[in-house]
Amino acid sequence: MAYEQIIYETKGTIALITLNRPDRLNAWTPQMMEELAHAIETANDDKSVGSIVMTGAGRGFCAGADIESTFKTRIDGSDPGNDTAGGSGGVPATVDWIKLVRESKPLIAAVNGPAVGIGVTMILPFDVIVTSDAAKFGLVFVKMGIVPELASSHFLISRMGWGKASEMMLSARLYSGQEAAELGLAEHCVSANELLDKAIAIGEQIATNPDTQLRMTKKLLTENAVTTDLDAAQKLETKFLHECWETPEHEEAVNAFLEKRPANFR
Repeated sequence: MAYEQIIYETKGTIALITLNRPDRLNAWTPQMMEELAHAIETANDDKSVGSIVMTGAGRGFCAGADIESTFKTRIDGSDPGNDTAGGSGGVPATVDWIKLVRESKPLIAAVNGPAVGIGVTMILPFDVIVTSDAAKFGLVFVKMGIVPELASSHFLISRMGWGKASEMMLSARLYSGQEAAELGLAEHCVSANELLDKAIAIGEQIATNPDTQLRMTKKLLTENAVTTDLDAAQKLETKFLHECWETPEHEEAVNAFLEKRPANFR
């Protein structure tokens, strides 16, 4: 796929994806989502990549959906792209975003500027969110006469708690990067000139670990965060543990420990 609205590059063990519509504050389109999905799948297929960082070009991260090419197009009677009516939350039917993100190699968002609407909801299921103190976050759906999508009414509560998530979605106000971190929406808040280095450093630390076990752990976090059945939670952990015992990654880790050397998983 030739990318027109994103940039994909690798930096050592990191795949860096940059939303690339800076003249529109990287406003989201169905085409952008398809390109993002393809880029994530490309990183997942690259054995040299251990984690994925996503950021925005210019002064914005993602200022929400491109109003003219999404909402206005739909109001005028046309689908904005590749059966968004048949997809989930206005996303093309070709993309199952939540499944892709939660089954992917670890994903880190580096929020460099305004993140509004789907600019927030698409990164809520990411593994780590790092924000610049210059960023702004807003879930402004009610102001647009619509409701949130991409299971954000689940993930925002998981990150922030019921009351804070309710206030953010119902007030539709903008939150600073610092406030977002203090409320649990982001894991880290740093200065703008530190942002990408911080996100990449986290990605590099994660990338020292084996892909198989990273994805298994993501699966455990996804499934067990919402279950009330502790027996089921333990059964899934035990199932994966038994599978890990037979993997070359586990053998390499044990041998590296005994030989007093760093493990090599790539």
